[in-house]
Amino acid sequence: MKLRKIATWTPKLGMRRDPDGVIRIWREDPLGPYPQRVTEPLMGWAARDPGRFWIAERGADDRWHRLSYGEAAGRVARIGQALLDHALSVERPLLILSGNSIDHALIALGAQHVGIPSAAIAPAYSLASRDTAKLRMVAEQLTPGMIFAEDGAAYGSAISAVFGSDLPVISSVNPLPDRGLSIAALTETPASKDVAAAHAAVGADTVAKFLFTSGTTGTPKAVVQTHGGLCANQAMISDCYAFLRDAAPVICDWAPWNHVAAGSKTFYMVQFHGGTHYIDGGKPAPGAIDTSIRNLREIAPSWYFNVPAGYDLLVNAMETDHVLRDNFFSRLDYLIYAGAGMAQHTWEALGKLSEQATGERVLRSSGYGSTETGPFALCGMRDAPSPGNCGIPARGVEMKLVPIGGKLELRLKSPSVTPGYWRAPNLTAAAFDEEGFYRIGDAMRFAQPGDPAAGFLFDGRLAENFKLRTGTWVAVGAVREQLINDLGGLARDAVIAGENRAELGALILPALPAMQAILAEAGALGARTDEALLSSHPLILAALARHLARHAAAATGSASRVTRLMLLDPPPSFDAGEITDKGSLNQRAMLSNRAAQVEALFGNDPRVVRPAKAEAM
Repeated sequence: MKLRKIATWTPKLGMRRDPDGVIRIWREDPLGPYPQRVTEPLMGWAARDPGRFWIAERGADDRWHRLSYGEAAGRVARIGQALLDHALSVERPLLILSGNSIDHALIALGAQHVGIPSAAIAPAYSLASRDTAKLRMVAEQLTPGMIFAEDGAAYGSAISAVFGSDLPVISSVNPLPDRGLSIAALTETPASKDVAAAHAAVGADTVAKFLFTSGTTGTPKAVVQTHGGLCANQAMISDCYAFLRDAAPVICDWAPWNHVAAGSKTFYMVQFHGGTHYIDGGKPAPGAIDTSIRNLREIAPSWYFNVPAGYDLLVNAMETDHVLRDNFFSRLDYLIYAGAGMAQHTWEALGKLSEQATGERVLRSSGYGSTETGPFALCGMRDAPSPGNCGIPARGVEMKLVPIGGKLELRLKSPSVTPGYWRAPNLTAAAFDEEGFYRIGDAMRFAQPGDPAAGFLFDGRLAENFKLRTGTWVAVGAVREQLINDLGGLARDAVIAGENRAELGALILPALPAMQAILAEAGALGARTDEALLSSHPLILAALARHLARHAAAATGSASRVTRLMLLDPPPSFDAGEITDKGSLNQRAMLSNRAAQVEALFGNDPRVVRPAKAEAM
């Protein structure tokens, strides 16, 4: 079946091997000019086509509420004036505690338009946490001058526990008594000549926003993102996704703006190309995906992102819901996944569903980057029979592959790489090497030896890798990805264990749709379908044992062969730093916090799943 034709980049790569074994890869086609202020594209579209729709969200009446570029530009300027009146600055930035919304977008851009940084914080720091330790760390690092919380009442307890009573709080609904302000009042503030002057003073090095990342430490670090860095990243994106210049993108996106993928890449990508951004209130989790499915039945995206767990749930729904399938693929140009490895069966199912809906296969790929890189750094734009290729460097990005412990450690340099961590000079110094390359902490390998044009494969996070008792290194990322693929959709994620042991084991996060399908086919699906009951059912345990046996038989050695499984119990904890609000697992934190379960995994615990014997398969 033919591939849907779209315009993409035409990259020219250079490569050099140094005498010390370091490999350098760069783009010979340089990065072109780009704006110096992140709100320039929004204001440009407002001037050229003020009635064009920019952003939409479902309101309390369950209808889509849309805002045009022209309306948005006026509100951004007026909000900018109000924030200037409150003397906000880089030393007293705007802190955003609540999730994606039109008001969130407007107040963030209002601040950035006049040179005031914003910082979107995971709502879970305020709402899901049993204490406010992480929110307190954020407050100490940033010393905010104002807070935005969509619903003042919902965030009131956390705000009162962490911030002084003199700090103003802006809300859309339920403003806090005594210090609460309405965002409606801000949008009515007349914009004076001070707004234009403040905007003109914004330069490439002006801090646009802070994004928090914890990495493997669990301690939030404020990554600085400048106006120039964000705009350079958008120039890289526009080169790669050349089709966005042919037709303005339409996206329907759930991913949180407190993460770099949505908050810096997708959020600005829409504005830079005059597109429309539908805010999806769903999430890639059982139950919560229903909201996304409903939205995608109505809104046909042209560019779509999800994490592999979300694609698994969408594929499961599209197999039987052809209205969803046909609308989703009707004008889709491109699918991208990130955040974790995608299973082969999910990759193939997306291609098949695309062909069923349109007669063409939509381009599917992944990319690579981090909060510190802008995030866009590598991307793959070739049709491939399997997932996993991170692609090649974008324009303006230089890769350095440094041999360390039998791996090639990746280091990156580009105009969009962060200048460092806010108020943390020691962390900043440690993050860069002597040539100014950012040490991202991951290893890469050539997809085809010696050929950079074929792309690169993720080869593990160096901090996660460990040795078996034999002294053999285990590439945790590769093992985890292969195991999830081999378990036939029964696991959403896995924690690989076995340091200083003779064999590998894994604690797995179960995937409910696949488990429900197995029990339904056997006529054993009862009224209760909760995770604990399904994952301990004898039919599920038997299926896991069969899949594990096939995985073990196909492995090439002890460093790639998982020989025992146990279901994670209890589920990952946000407070303990085990999981992010996107659902990805922190391997090191999980192993440290689950030491007792790891011991049980390698003991005689009856919950341990071992490979099925050949005659039972």
